[in-house]
Order: sequence, then C-alpha cells, then structure tokens
Amino acid sequence: MTSSIASVSQTELAQRRQKLRQRRRVRFLQAGWRVLAVCGLTAGVVWAATLPTWVIRRPEQVQIEGNHLIPVRTLRSLLPIPYPQSLFRVEPQVIARELQARAPIEDVIVNRQLFPPGLVVQVKERLPVAIALMTEGNLQGTAKTTPNNGLLDENGMLIPLESYTALDQSLKLPSLKVMGNPTAYRPYWSKLYHELTQGPPVNVSEVDLRNPSNMILKTDLGLVHLGAYSARFSSQLQTLDRMRRLSTHSSFSQITYIDLRNPEAPTIQVGKPKDLVKSGTP
Repeated sequence: MTSSIASVSQTELAQRRQKLRQRRRVRFLQAGWRVLAVCGLTAGVVWAATLPTWVIRRPEQVQIEGNHLIPVRTLRSLLPIPYPQSLFRVEPQVIARELQARAPIEDVIVNRQLFPPGLVVQVKERLPVAIALMTEGNLQGTAKTTPNNGLLDENGMLIPLESYTALDQSLKLPSLKVMGNPTAYRPYWSKLYHELTQGPPVNVSEVDLRNPSNMILKTDLGLVHLGAYSARFSSQLQTLDRMRRLSTHSSFSQITYIDLRNPEAPTIQVGKPKDLVKSGTP
C-alpha cells in the first residue's frame, strides 16, 4: 500500500513538472512574439513615415476651415511649414501657436490627415464688429483720434487695424464706431453689443463711452443720452424705437439730443441746454 502511494505521488509530480515546463515554453514564445510584433510595428511606422506618400509637398495639401475674413491663400502662407515636409514630422501645436501669433486668430486646431496626406487647420477668427476710436479732448465734439485706433471683436478685445489690412487690403471695415478707452468698457462690452444688435432695430452708428457716467448713442434720431450703462439699456432701446415718429415733427431739426436716462419718462433737449422740454413717447 505504501509503495503504491509513493509511486502515484512520483508520477503526479513528474506530470506537474512537465506541465510547468510546457507553460514556461508557451509564455516564452508569447513574449517573443510580442517583442517581434512591437519591433515589426515600429519598423513599419518608421518605414511608412519615410515613404514619399506621407509627405506634404505643397500648400494646397493644407485644408483651411472656419475662416470668413482672411483668405485661405493668406493663411496658408503664414503656416511655419518648410515644403516638402514629412507628415509625421509636422508639429500641430507649433503650427497652431505660430498662426495665432501671426494673424488675428482666437483659436486654432491642427490635425494630420492620412488619406489623402495633408493637414486640416480649423481656425476661429477674431471677427471685428466695431471700429475703436481712442480719443483725446472734451466731450463736446472736439476730440481728436489717436494713432492707436483699431478694431473691436465681440468680446471687446482690441485688434490692431494692421492685423487685418496687412493680410487683406480689401477688408470691409465695420460701420459701428466706439469712442473711449477699451480697457474701461471691456467688462460690459460683450453684453452691450449683444443688446445693441439683438434688440429693437435701432440704427446706431456710434457709441460714445468716453464718459462712464453718460453713454451717448449717435442714431438716426440724433444724439441719445443714456447715463451710465446699466440693466435698463434694453428698455432704453425699446423706448427709443417707439420714438421713431419724432423725425416727422416740424421741430425735429431743433432737437439737440434725446435724454433717456429714465426710459419711462424720456425728455428732449431743444435749442440751448436751459430749454429742456418734457416729452412723452409719441
């Protein structure tokens, strides 16, 4: 009985050793195949990268998307790409950073494209919505523009005029003009501009923000004094829109300005400042 148990135990031990050796061989072979696969994949990538197929040879292989003002040809000329260039050696982040530094671009996304080989450059331009007139002088119209005039985007950021004109001489400038210091009105410019363009169809050609306590609009009805910019701006524009018939009155040419500091009780300044005449909404 004892010899039989010993014999069985030795047999089982031998089988276990054999199975362990087989498992070690399998693991070794699997590890070897993994190494060969990684080496083969790396070699394949390196080989593919050096193929003439994956080379950007001309600017036309760069696709520009999202531009509205700056021509595609101009944007391509600003890209820091020496042609010919391997597609896999192009650095998208470097291209995006350089393009933002060379053009009025708010955001850039650069992606490689394998079929056909090339680049896709998505841009978000800083679209000018107004001309910024930084002025010197008083508030009665003797102000003189300074050499720092530029363009304003929707967020109130100042764009040097040369940033666009140097890229495209045919650029059509915005019709809206804004007088004042952009740094002072930037915190509320975005909301002000949105209300101005999304509110009643009041034709405003100029916004005077030189005096923070009295914003003045130049409109088809003449000058409009609104006081400091506030949450009442929308209602002030609505009141002004209801006063359109004012232009048909015989005394319209004598109006100096419309006072809408209180949109519920608008007043009209006629002639000299002392001749203040109360007026309801026509």
